[in-house]
Amino acid sequence: MKGRCMCGAVTLDVAPEKRELHACHCEMCRRWTGSVFVEIDVAAPDLTVAGPVKTIASSDWAERAWCDTCGSTLWYKVTLPGHERYAVAAGLFEDAGGFALAKEIYIDCKPQGFSFAGERPTETKSEVEAKYASFAQGES
Repeated sequence: MKGRCMCGAVTLDVAPEKRELHACHCEMCRRWTGSVFVEIDVAAPDLTVAGPVKTIASSDWAERAWCDTCGSTLWYKVTLPGHERYAVAAGLFEDAGGFALAKEIYIDCKPQGFSFAGERPTETKSEVEAKYASFAQGES
């Protein structure tokens, strides 16, 4: 799939891990994107990027990236050894790749007015953070 930021300065070629979307409702994602972060999972070797990208370490296990020209959200990257992967912003692709929403995380942090139709698996803040803590400790 080919995507781009708002101004076109950053272009991306990706091969999604699955043909599905995931949504994160954590406070950091909401502040970073201005809403829920809807993303497509991409393994590190399956992402090619060109253009002016800036990143910031946003936690002990991840970084966030944006276009340095227009500020478009690009990805959230898990940086733990053995667990590296990208959560690439779905809005960078036409019709979000045509994928359906398959999972929501930080569901207990979701603002009351945010609601998606349908049922799907969810994870709470404590479930997500316990998973990353176990990855950081070398567990699978």
